[in-house]
Amino acid sequence: MSHLSVVIQQIKERREILKITQESLADLSGVGLRTIKQLEAGKGNPTYKTLQEIADVLGLELVLQVKNAIVYEIRPSVL
Repeated sequence: MSHLSVVIQQIKERREILKITQESLADLSGVGLRTIKQLEAGKGNPTYKTLQEIADVLGLELVLQVKNAIVYEIRPSVL
């Protein structure tokens, strides 16, 4: 399951817990109903802004995290 799929599943579950319809979520978030329907169906490619607008209404927070960060260490060369 992709990271986006996990986020979408959490959005859908939260919406259902709060008993908010897709139509109400569209109205409250300013995101189009068609976009929300496609998103929950696993179709489409939402922008970060779209996900953030939906998350705000649902009381969720999106967090971006750098994965597999490589730390470089610079050492003085010995001659």
